[in-house]
Amino acid sequence: MNVSTGGRQLRSRAASAALVCAITLLPSPSYAAPSEPDPQNDKSIEDIHTELNGLYRAAEVATEAYNTADEKASEQTKRLNSLRKDLTRTKSRVDDLHDLAGAAARTQYRGGDLDATGIQLLLGDHPDQALDEASQARQALRNLVNVSESQKTARAELSRQTDAAARKLRELRSSRADKAAAKQKIEEKIAAAERIEAGLKKDQTRKLDQLEKEETQKAKSEWTGPDSSGGRTKATGAAAKAVDFAMAQIGKPYVWGAVGPSSYDCSGLTSTAWAAAGHPIPRTSQAQWQGLTRVSLSSAQPGDLIIYFSDATHVAMYIGGGQIVHAPRPGRTVTTAPAASMPVLGVVRPGA
Repeated sequence: MNVSTGGRQLRSRAASAALVCAITLLPSPSYAAPSEPDPQNDKSIEDIHTELNGLYRAAEVATEAYNTADEKASEQTKRLNSLRKDLTRTKSRVDDLHDLAGAAARTQYRGGDLDATGIQLLLGDHPDQALDEASQARQALRNLVNVSESQKTARAELSRQTDAAARKLRELRSSRADKAAAKQKIEEKIAAAERIEAGLKKDQTRKLDQLEKEETQKAKSEWTGPDSSGGRTKATGAAAKAVDFAMAQIGKPYVWGAVGPSSYDCSGLTSTAWAAAGHPIPRTSQAQWQGLTRVSLSSAQPGDLIIYFSDATHVAMYIGGGQIVHAPRPGRTVTTAPAASMPVLGVVRPGA
């Protein structure tokens, strides 16, 4: 081997080795996927707890907004279907009256009498103009034009109402679509929250659990409603059935928009429980707050619904002893909790 060539090879290998060593000694860069949550190691348990609560709270607000929009769209669909059926019947009635009027005109032109039976059948929805005797046929013929005109007016009004209802339904469906899109964005945040919880170290999880237990104990001590001394009023009648139903759902998961039987959201649990007790109530927590009889916190009884937060976006059922049963949030199951564990807006009583 040529000495000059061998020297160049040795120098090249030495340079390569030096480069490898230099790269090895450089600090490794850290890359985080855009969808991954921020590292939690440098955050306090209190900060993590606050972040999680904020994410889940936003999720519940979005859930109730979507449920409300969906409920309104469903009710409007039923109203529109009913109007369309009425409009179809009215159109048929107008057509029959038009045919009858034509027949009457031809008969009178020939100097004859129109069979009263046919007129009776057509005017059956107008008892004030119905025919009791065949001799009333001529009078009915005179009234026929008036009835026909009133039916045309009714058809025009129904047509107007149907068109307005169809426009309203389109608006409600658009609103529901907007709420669904917002809900999807919140679901992405919930996934991030779940990743945060899944990524906590054992000691962080233990501290988080302890923090929640401390909050529970504090909430128990802050309850100023009935049974605050430790006793428990028993439910009776339909309220007892509603409480028993809700308690039987303990352990079932929270799922957005769910009304059972295998999962529930907060208002899905309360509305289904009271329906099972024979007293259907509005579907959403906001509608329950607006539509049910309000009672004072001090007079709350088992079966009553406690509405939480200023925007009425969470609801639970009071079971006595300062306790509630509710579907808390995504990632949790139906459970009992202190009634004062969230900011109370007020109390409503189904069936009152």
